Amino acid sequence: MAYGGGGFAISYSLAKALVKMQDGCIQRYPGLYGSDDRIQACMAELGVPLTKEFDVYGNLLGLLTAHPIAPLVSLHHLDVVDPIFPYVNRVQALQRLKVPMKLDSAGLMQQSICYDKSKRWTVSVSWGYAIQIFRSKISAREMEKPQRTFVNWYMSSDPNTGFAFNTRPFIRNPCQRPNLYMLSNAVFNPSTNQTASEYVKSRALGLECKQKNAGPLGFHRVVVYKKPDPYLWDKARRRNCCRILPSKKTGILRIDVGDCGESEIIQ
Repeated sequence: MAYGGGGFAISYSLAKALVKMQDGCIQRYPGLYGSDDRIQACMAELGVPLTKEFDVYGNLLGLLTAHPIAPLVSLHHLDVVDPIFPYVNRVQALQRLKVPMKLDSAGLMQQSICYDKSKRWTVSVSWGYAIQIFRSKISAREMEKPQRTFVNWYMSSDPNTGFAFNTRPFIRNPCQRPNLYMLSNAVFNPSTNQTASEYVKSRALGLECKQKNAGPLGFHRVVVYKKPDPYLWDKARRRNCCRILPSKKTGILRIDVGDCGESEIIQ
């Protein structure tokens, strides 16, 4: 449900149910503004939940790199947020996002979390968008919370609170921020039935750490391999697992993303 005229998407079976009761239902809510509010009220009478948009200002990086386990349906109010990729305008950024979207729309923006235990790194993959490598081990529970690179839509209230989901503060210390890699391209290999998406080093989060032990600064590129799954959302919802692969090329980190094994956990 996209309030404010953005439209809504419902199933055929729900549309059939709404047709039978919509006329009477609308008359019960004369105080509601717009068709979207009224349709939501009628859905509530049918006992059907909906997924509602939420609106923010600023940089969407923190939100999109910790996307919930749900399909990305749409992006709203792009005129009041920064381009989702740095150094390009809004239209160019969306054109870049269309590349992975066409290859694996079900997996777009889905977050996977894994660890390099030997180096104590935490790796977060937002497929088709960005990779973050943290210099310490951070729990999966914490990584699921979006970092506040954005602010509340209602500017009259505290811009850092009032969200309908848990968040964590933006990291001010550059030596505690993750190394960030943004999507540059994605291709599909029919012989392996895999996508290969490439992410390049970005300074979109600001200044880099100058400490000698700053972590994975030697990697200038990350390549992620993933098999598309068009039936992803027909299954019980579970986050994909990622695994760091050995690499013979210096400066390149290789990662595999896919279904978690039977006993595989994120730790």
